[in-house]
Amino acid sequence: MQFSFLKSRAAMVLSAFLIIQGSLFYGFSRGETPPATKPLDTFPAQVGNWQMIQQGVMEQEIKDVLRADDYVTRDYAASPTQVANLFVAFFKTQRAGQAPHSPKNCLPGSGWVWTVSDTIPVTVSGRDTPMEINRYVISKGEDKAVVLYWYQSRDRIVAQEYKAAAYVAWDALRYNRTDTSIVKVTVRIVNNQEEAATQTAIDFIQSFYATLRQYFPA
Repeated sequence: MQFSFLKSRAAMVLSAFLIIQGSLFYGFSRGETPPATKPLDTFPAQVGNWQMIQQGVMEQEIKDVLRADDYVTRDYAASPTQVANLFVAFFKTQRAGQAPHSPKNCLPGSGWVWTVSDTIPVTVSGRDTPMEINRYVISKGEDKAVVLYWYQSRDRIVAQEYKAAAYVAWDALRYNRTDTSIVKVTVRIVNNQEEAATQTAIDFIQSFYATLRQYFPA
C-alpha cells in the first residue's frame, strides 16, 4: 500500500510541491546583490513632444508605506489638452517585504471607484510585440481618469499581479535577484472622452518608454 501511494498522482503532486518550495526557499535565502541603476530623478524633463510641467513631491507618510528605493512622479504635457502624470517606483529587492503596491488596492483606499478594469496592447519602440498593460478607468465625484500601469523586471513587462509575484520567485531562484518596478500613467478624462484620454496615455507611453527602459537594470 505504501508503494502504491508513492506512485499515486497525489504523491507526485506533493513531491513536486515540496521540491519547488525547497528551491524557492534556497533562492530567497541566498544573499542578493542589487543591480546598478540610474537615478530616476535624472529622467529627462522632455521626452518627444512631451515637456515636464510639474515635479511631484511625495509625502513622507506615503514614502514610508511605499518603501521604494527610488521613485519619480511628474506631470508632462504635449499640448494644453494633452497632460499626463508619470509615476515610477523602483525596488532593488523584494526579500524584505518591499513590493509594488497595486493601484487596484491603493486607488480605492484614496476614494477612487473603478468602472473599467481590463488590459490593452501598446506598441512601443524596441519591442517586437505589443506590451499588454493594465487599464483602469476611475472616478471620484465628478473627477474621472484613465490609469495605465504595468510591472517591469528586466525587459519583462507584466500586467497581472499574480504573474509578477510568480516571476519574482523565478528570478530569485535563477538569477538571485528580485528587483522590479511599477510604471503608472494617469490622464484626466474631460467631457467624458474616455477613449481620447486613453489615447493620450498611450501616446505618452510611446514617447517615453525607450528612454525609461534605460533606467531599469538589464
